[in-house]
Amino acid sequence: MATFGTLSDRLTETFRNLRTKGKLSPADVDGTVREIRRALLDADVALVVVKDFTAKVRERALGDEVSKALNPAQQVVQIVNEELVAILGGEQRRLEFAKNPPTVIMLAGLQGSGKTTFAGKLAKQLEGEGHTPLLVAADLQRPNAVNQLQVVAERAGAAIYAPEPGNGVGDPVKVSKDGVEHARRQQHDVVIIDTAGRLGVDAELMKQAADIRRATDPDEVLFVIDAMIGQDAVNTAKAFQEGVDFTGVVLSKLDGDARGGAALSVASVTGRPIIFASTGENLEDLEQFHPDRMASRILDLGDILTLIEQAQQAFDEEEAKKVAEKLANEAFTLEDFLEQLQQMKKMGSMKKMLGMLPGMGQMKQQLEDFDEREIDRTEAIIRSMTPGERRNPKILNGSRRLRIANGSGMTVTDVNQLVQRFEQAAKMMKTVARGGTPQLPGMGPMGKPGASAKRGRKGSKSKGGSRSGNPAKRAAENAGLAGANATPTGSGFGLGGAQQAPSEADLAEIQKLFGKR
Repeated sequence: MATFGTLSDRLTETFRNLRTKGKLSPADVDGTVREIRRALLDADVALVVVKDFTAKVRERALGDEVSKALNPAQQVVQIVNEELVAILGGEQRRLEFAKNPPTVIMLAGLQGSGKTTFAGKLAKQLEGEGHTPLLVAADLQRPNAVNQLQVVAERAGAAIYAPEPGNGVGDPVKVSKDGVEHARRQQHDVVIIDTAGRLGVDAELMKQAADIRRATDPDEVLFVIDAMIGQDAVNTAKAFQEGVDFTGVVLSKLDGDARGGAALSVASVTGRPIIFASTGENLEDLEQFHPDRMASRILDLGDILTLIEQAQQAFDEEEAKKVAEKLANEAFTLEDFLEQLQQMKKMGSMKKMLGMLPGMGQMKQQLEDFDEREIDRTEAIIRSMTPGERRNPKILNGSRRLRIANGSGMTVTDVNQLVQRFEQAAKMMKTVARGGTPQLPGMGPMGKPGASAKRGRKGSKSKGGSRSGNPAKRAAENAGLAGANATPTGSGFGLGGAQQAPSEADLAEIQKLFGKR
């Protein structure tokens, strides 16, 4: 996540230096702990949390569990990971629902912390889990707050209770209490109360929030805090805990580029668990907070479990089996590939997904340079083909390629690269699905570079040419034919970047996907 990017970089660099040492001396441990302390303080983690954290890490790092370990450096990384999980709250805590509906969830926090957006995200997530949430517009102070919640509710497909226009008109305590009764009558099983905030903590804000809590007796009071506000995060959390108290924390704006370390302090300082992490502007950008997974992301150890969960939600298991069978039987077409692309888009941002892979922190620049629109361009090219062309790309002659390029707003070269990449990838995946070793582009079988280079050059001679009477069209069609046999240079499926052969580890992972161990 962008918010913890600087902290992650600093810690990763510290451990990289540590791994060069075969045995750790007390001086090595002290130096490492000193670097960790600096990294945490620079990231705005509260001083009391930093002191406690580094003291525990130093004590354990100088103990027997490290001195007797086969890999002392790796053991220190494990200790830091475990202690980081501890300050993030230890175990995951999910929402607790009432035995007798409706479950009342009250949102509290400062103005601008993201309460209203989170209300819509939570409603959408609960809808997907089979609940029937009702949003209650109890923020009657901020201009247009009621209208904003109405828009968010409509986007989320959730019901809303908004009897007052807001903008300073109406009693928020009465609206909240009546909203719960309305939900009970209409058989909504969850009520989400969006309360007012202030630019800063004051007595009026606390009194109103406390009155709403007494009137509605909520099952959950979620404190929504902006992960980018720095050291004020701790002070604000303490003030809300003393004035209203809350049962859980929501970290919002985790996709921002601020240091964000103060957000790590909230669970430790207040003793209340972080339940949700809000990571973007879209209503789908809401995650259950897992302390162990967040710690892994910060230490650049990846978050494969979250990635798998997102894939399971987006991909249909039966459809995946059909695709595997088609790959093994050489029946995988561009139509199938288009369906896979559409399912991938359901998972959200490709950058975000790639960032969950272990070690991707070391490829930050490549991730930044990745163009999310590449998938849209690939989809545009495939959609510009006829069903027959998608099923059998071999019929794509120069004139067809030119028509597809014009129809998709791309170039003939882009079309050529897409087709070539698709054919190569389909062959490789088919070989892997059968348990074999794929032949990589420009190479023989794995481990024999250049074995097929001559063969590729022999087969590059163009067969025939365009017969169009229009010189410009004839040149474009001939370019399409010539490109069909050219060495591909694009990334992914033909759009931009340089070609890279997969490693043996990558191939092993692909084989696992198809059940080949």
